[in-house]
Amino acid sequence: MSEILLELKDVHVYYGSAHILQGVSLYIKEGEVVALLGRNGVGKTTTLRSIMSLTPPKKGSVIFRGKDVTKLPPHLHVRLGLSLCPEGRRIFQGLTVMQNLKVPLSGTNRKELLKLVFQIFPELYERKNQYAGSLSGGEQQMLAIARAIMCNPKLLLLDEPMEGLSLLMVRRVLKCLEEIRERGIGILFTSCTPRDALAISERAYILEKGKIVFEGTKHKLQESSEILQKYLGVV
Repeated sequence: MSEILLELKDVHVYYGSAHILQGVSLYIKEGEVVALLGRNGVGKTTTLRSIMSLTPPKKGSVIFRGKDVTKLPPHLHVRLGLSLCPEGRRIFQGLTVMQNLKVPLSGTNRKELLKLVFQIFPELYERKNQYAGSLSGGEQQMLAIARAIMCNPKLLLLDEPMEGLSLLMVRRVLKCLEEIRERGIGILFTSCTPRDALAISERAYILEKGKIVFEGTKHKLQESSEILQKYLGVV
């Protein structure tokens, strides 16, 4: 049975006086893919930022691989095996694909990680000397995910990885995520679209106004038309 890789316990986050996360608790097992669903503005991005200590919790704890990392700075989260691919890609447009991939690299496993990335994203190998700003939107998203993998994570955090992509590119990104999972890397990703999210995830959480209002397998959620309609607007 897989061990728990990440656990959030009663996490509360504030922006000024605004209470954004109101007691969020969730967990992810080793090698598991979990979707965090919800409409825009409900706290999905803040949840990922709280895990990385970019927006540290005021209350509650973040446990990663059995260690309380709540108060650790973000760079130590990366060293422990957490990697965040933020919404909006945030790649370096004026650098080549290869230069973008080498930004987070340090240590002796550079060649192994590059080999892994190019196995998952062969399109990036074909464009390794091309400027990132000249890539299509889908290719830029693949580059953003690939750059996060270059941190050699045990858990990959993806913020809206399918947002703004064509149906064809959504399918391609989903295939890449399956390949990442097959290599034993856990994935927690946010999405507003349950159809795409449930195609790859094993379990899902729904966030509404800073609180978890649903937790269960994707099959349980797919069968819950009332919940889908109430919290995600799916008819």
